[in-house]
This record gives sequence, structure tokens and C-alpha cells, in this order.
Amino acid sequence: MKKTTFLIFVLIALISGYIIGNRANIFPVKSSSPPYTYNFQIPKELSGESTAFSEIVKVVSPVVVNISTSKIVERDSSPLPDVFGDRLFDFLEPYQRPRKWKEQSLGSGVIVSPDGYILTNAHVVEKADEIQVTLYDQQNFKGKIIGSDPKTDIAVIKISAGSLPAVKWGDSDHISVGEFVLAFGNPYSLSNTVTMGIVSAVGRANVGIADYENFIQTDAAINPGNSGGPLVNIKGEMIGVNTAIFSRTGGYQGIGFAVPSNMARSVMTQLVKEGKVVRGWIGVNIQNFTPELAREFGLAKSSGALVTEIVKGSPAEKAGLRRGDIIIEVDGKEIRNVETLRNTIAQNRAGSKIRLTVLRDGEKITLSATITEFPQDLAQAEPTEPEESFSYQENALAGFSVMDLTQEIAKQLDLSKNEKGVIIVKVEPYSAAEDAGLRKGDIIQEINKKSIKTINDFNNIVSRVKKGDTLLLFMNRSGSKFYITLKVYS
Repeated sequence: MKKTTFLIFVLIALISGYIIGNRANIFPVKSSSPPYTYNFQIPKELSGESTAFSEIVKVVSPVVVNISTSKIVERDSSPLPDVFGDRLFDFLEPYQRPRKWKEQSLGSGVIVSPDGYILTNAHVVEKADEIQVTLYDQQNFKGKIIGSDPKTDIAVIKISAGSLPAVKWGDSDHISVGEFVLAFGNPYSLSNTVTMGIVSAVGRANVGIADYENFIQTDAAINPGNSGGPLVNIKGEMIGVNTAIFSRTGGYQGIGFAVPSNMARSVMTQLVKEGKVVRGWIGVNIQNFTPELAREFGLAKSSGALVTEIVKGSPAEKAGLRRGDIIIEVDGKEIRNVETLRNTIAQNRAGSKIRLTVLRDGEKITLSATITEFPQDLAQAEPTEPEESFSYQENALAGFSVMDLTQEIAKQLDLSKNEKGVIIVKVEPYSAAEDAGLRKGDIIQEINKKSIKTINDFNNIVSRVKKGDTLLLFMNRSGSKFYITLKVYS
């Protein structure tokens, strides 16, 4: 009985294993569709576009170079004071940084002529003792600095080579926000890197990178090592030189800046021919418009450069420019702000003539000026504060106090003895004057375009001021003249 029971158990186990292992064959299901095969065809519209950037890369990559620089850095003999004695210095010497060491950095550049001239950033080759240039085909050359212009962060180096591919120049004055761009370079030593983005903005200034700023802003990824590489359009033309990024981390955060190709080319030409950059000058002090200033001057928008001072004997004076004129065009080119005018004038050579379109009392006039070289001796005096040794007039309406500008005070401030006006000797905290940006030591020379020579002139105008009025003040701050608006709240 036990034997029979055991055999039955084994038989059941065998049948169950067979069923489990072959359940698909016991219950066959006939497929209603053929096996899946991947048979996708890229639409013709996308097929052509997907390789468009590749063709640009093939053309541009050979003109991009890797620039490696090194310089010898020297520290003081010891960072420790002598009171510890030479024995302590000798003991610590193995643990200190060597007294001399080689500091290396990497950047990018772009070949601009077949005979070996290369454009890059000034900060890439600054103070370099040795410059090594690696081409796209991995050839290595020693580079020599031809010229450098820190004011635009542009430099030119040269290698001893010939028959090189050279970049095609584009016109940076005719680029549009939103158009595609490619950034080439060697970020983090990753050679032959290309990133894609758009032009995010043009005419960026006051970034704090260079003295003359008119940057193209892009969201194409730019990282350390990209500096000096080209920013190109979809035609493969260089429209900018990658220069810097805006970042809180030190890496890419979607905001990069490039020097416009027209500015870079102008600087490059002078560096190659003369070894330095000579900038044009017409002799005006200018300022930007705020919405409040634009309203006081009857402008629909805050555009143009407001003339605040004319240098005596300058091209501007000879051309007939006046204080209060608004420069809106130079040779037909729109002047959006102070930076646009400054860069446009600077790029003109001495002796060249320009046509200025000016708004004067609401009327448009045209003047002609002859550019001269920027004087090297122009310097701003350091601001100083006058001694408060005279009586002054309180001005409770706007929260500041003034006194007559005497010859003694003018001498203290290193101003001409012929300067007239009233000087601010006190600004109340949290007042309208403080909000407007008035400072102790500022000189008020006009209110609402009426001359202020004495406290009496000042009082005659202020006595008629009402709550809610806006005053247009013409100021002199340590020799720098400008307009400012002051809203009266009480």
C-alpha cells in the first residue's frame, strides 16, 4: 500500500512539472500580428535640419585653437615673521609651497589669417611667460603676443605657420536677438567642444568685465577654457569672441558674454599694425536717461546720450554741441545709451569726420565733428568734502541743506574758481534727496534749466515748489557733471 501511494505521488509530481514547464504548449495562442520590427523613417524636413549644425562645425572647427599659457610665480621668502628664527623656517620649508612655481592656465583662440595671426582674450595671455598653441590637427606651436588691449579684453598672438584656415568674419551690427549661434572652444581642457544656443541680448554693458563693453549675451554654454573662442552664426561667420560668464558657481548658468566681432576686428587691426589701440574722442561728458529724466526732457523713451558738459576747445565745441543736447545717432547708427556712443566714437580714428544727429529743445538737428585722439592726461579728481565753515540754507522740502559755493570751497574741491552754484552740506537720512542720490559735496548749478549761482537763486525757485513737483537738477560732483531728478514728497 505504501509502495502504491509513493508511486502515485511521484507520478503526480512528474505530471505537474511537465504542465508547469510546458504551459505555453498546452494552451497555444495563435498570434494575430507579425513580430515587431523597428522601421522608422526620419521626416525629410527634420533630416536636413539635423545635420545643419554639423556642416557648420566641420567648417569652423579647424580655425579654433587651444591656448595653454604658463608663468613663473614667486612668493616671499617666508610667510612667517623673523622672530621664530631660521631653524623654524628650515623645518617648515618642506611643507610650504616652493618659492617659485609655474602657474598654468588654458583658453581658446581663433585663427584670423592664413599666416598665423590668432585672436583671443587679453586675460587668456595676461602676464604669460610661455604660450603654447595647439591646432585642430594637434600640431603644436609657440605663440608670441603681438598686442593686448585689456580695455576690451582682446589680444592678438602669432605662430610661425602658413597656409592655415582662417575664420570668416560676420557683421555683429546686424545680429538679432533669438538667432541661433554656436560657441567653440576648449572648456575644462575638453578640446573641440561645440555648444549651441541663441543670442539672448545685444549691447550688454556695465557688466564689469572691461572698460569698453558692448557684449553679445548668449545661452550657448560657455565655461572656463572657452575664453577666446569664436561665437558663430548659422552661416559659420564669427560674430563674437567668447569672453566671460555670469555665474554664482563658477560654471555655466545660461548667461555668457562675447565681444562683438566688429569691435574685436577694429582692435585687432590696430594691434597688428601699431601694437596699441588709439581711440577717438570728441570731448563731451554724457549720461544715460532714467525714465524720470526722459520725462523731464520730453522724450517718449529713455534712449540717447544726454550731454552734460563740453570740453573747451574740443571737437564737440567746434561742432556746436551744447549742454542739454541729446545725441541720438552717429552716422545714421542709433545711439541707445552712453555705452553705445562711447564705443562708436572710440572706434573712429583721429581725423575722421562723423555726423551727429541731435535733439535740441525737441527739434532734430545735424552736426559734423572731426574725431581727435583720446587725451592721455584726462583724469577725474578724487572726491573731497568741503569744510563746513559757512552758514547754510535749510531746505526742508527735499531733506538737504546748501550753502554758497565760494572760491575757497571751489579751491578745496579742486574746481575752477569761476564755478558757480550752491553746495550740499547735509543730506537727511531717508529723505527724498537721499532717495534721488544727492550727496554731501554735490554742487547744484541749475534747477529746471534755470541757472543757480547763489543761495538767493536757489531760494527763489524752491519757494515756488509744491508737493508732488519734480525738479530737474544739473549737478557737479567732483568735476563730473550730470542731470538728476528730485521728487518733492512733503
